[in-house]
Amino acid sequence: MKTLLERMNTLESPWCQRWNRRGDLLETQRFFATVSRLGDGLFWYLLMCLLPAIHGTEGLLTALQMLFTGIVSLSLYKLLKSWTVRDRPYAFDPDIHRLAPALDRYSFPSGHTMHAVGFSLVVCGHFPELAMLLVPFSLLVAASRLVLGLHYPSDVAAGALIGGLVAFASFHIGL
Repeated sequence: MKTLLERMNTLESPWCQRWNRRGDLLETQRFFATVSRLGDGLFWYLLMCLLPAIHGTEGLLTALQMLFTGIVSLSLYKLLKSWTVRDRPYAFDPDIHRLAPALDRYSFPSGHTMHAVGFSLVVCGHFPELAMLLVPFSLLVAASRLVLGLHYPSDVAAGALIGGLVAFASFHIGL
């Protein structure tokens, strides 16, 4: 596994450098750091609280489905992080700068992206009108992980795929 990850790191590092250079401007860095911080949970917790207040029972059921999606996703996230132990881009390549604190040592998969995609799909499945807010926010969360030097593109893609699959499954198991 280590050799495959090292080859992937080498292949993805130039892409990481390009994304990371976007954070050279302090305003851009602050913007993406703020988006990342919101995507760390604050935005989603607030949304889980607001849905029942605004939409009653349907909002409560949606928030519970988000909770289920989050718990399953987090379990997969922890398992994959402990199995792959992929160092973050800034630890692999000195030309990539960490522009925000990392939540842990390893990068695969992107938990921020996983939750953004999973939660957005769940909410938009019940309240499609919220897609105009949630889709751009989720894309910004994913981009923030690259700009801030915290993830490789494959980490973000894997996070999006896992979040999407868990959200999809949550609709098909009767939630």
